[in-house]
Amino acid sequence: MFLFLSKLLPLLFYPLGLVSLLMVLALVLLGQRPRWAALALGLALVILVLSSNAWVSSQVVQSLEGRYLPPPDLPTAEAIVVLGGGIKPESPPRPWLDVAEEGDRVLHGAQLYLAGKAPLIIFSGGRITWGQAPTTRSEAADMADLALALGVPATAMVQEPDSLNTYQNALYVKGILEQRGIKRVLLVTSAMHMPRSLAIFKKQGIEAIPAPTDFHIAAETLALAQTTWQGRWLSWVPQTENLHYLTRALKEYVGIVIYRLKGWL
Repeated sequence: MFLFLSKLLPLLFYPLGLVSLLMVLALVLLGQRPRWAALALGLALVILVLSSNAWVSSQVVQSLEGRYLPPPDLPTAEAIVVLGGGIKPESPPRPWLDVAEEGDRVLHGAQLYLAGKAPLIIFSGGRITWGQAPTTRSEAADMADLALALGVPATAMVQEPDSLNTYQNALYVKGILEQRGIKRVLLVTSAMHMPRSLAIFKKQGIEAIPAPTDFHIAAETLALAQTTWQGRWLSWVPQTENLHYLTRALKEYVGIVIYRLKGWL
């Protein structure tokens, strides 16, 4: 139930959810209180415009992504831990598994292994089935298949297929590390997800070195939007991509609050 509520209730804090609620409220008030209905519609429009422009979105996203930037030379460790996200299972009509944006995590983890940064990769991630019998394999298994195709040998991979959130990622990976006597790991996840992930792993007593990937705000793109008149004007044009990235960033902030209340951070 906690998992379900943790996915459902935060929708009320995200721009699209708020706009939808305000529009429903406006429809309810339209007949009896037209001024209140107009106020609700106006507020919905303001939220939608602000949350879907590049300037607001990039500032909020960068507040997370800028906390752990990749160092010039990442140190070595005893293992690489890759957190699940962005791997869609092989399900018709897909000919094989699909890789979304967060799938960069597997690519980066494999690259670090091939660069000799650690002799072992641990893939952590199950799949939410909402109480139904699972019809697909775990995300950890799919990540391992992708890493195998990238040249990582099967003998260098360990799968943790049961975790359904970041807290469980850290908890279950900790058990694997203790069994193998591993003390130091490189933690690979999306840059926006790294602040919460690193805090959880450290809370579990794991010496984790951040190795972020999946950056959405590039310095060159940000500079172009700030230094040219075309970029400044276009940054205020509503785009669904900006709304998507802002929502992802807000999801992380909501997650940080919830995890602190749970004592997981």
